[in-house]
Amino acid sequence: MKLSALKNIGKTIEKRLIEAGIHNAEELAALGSREAFVRLKAVSPGVCMVHLYPLQAALDGVPLSQLPLSVKNELKEFYGKIK
Repeated sequence: MKLSALKNIGKTIEKRLIEAGIHNAEELAALGSREAFVRLKAVSPGVCMVHLYPLQAALDGVPLSQLPLSVKNELKEFYGKIK
């Protein structure tokens, strides 16, 4: 499945994910949001939290606004460790 077919993944992020070696939804799911974000940051150093949340929401199949606060807090902690 194309990455842009997932909720919260637009054409721009899809292009960046492909540049990072993640070509479809199945590869994204296998890596998980954190590893995908690390790879994304390696090819696009300007990405930040606003890119990490949508990756997780896409994998969870929920709109970004429905990503639980507990998940956002975990992702925020992760981001703080790698930035």
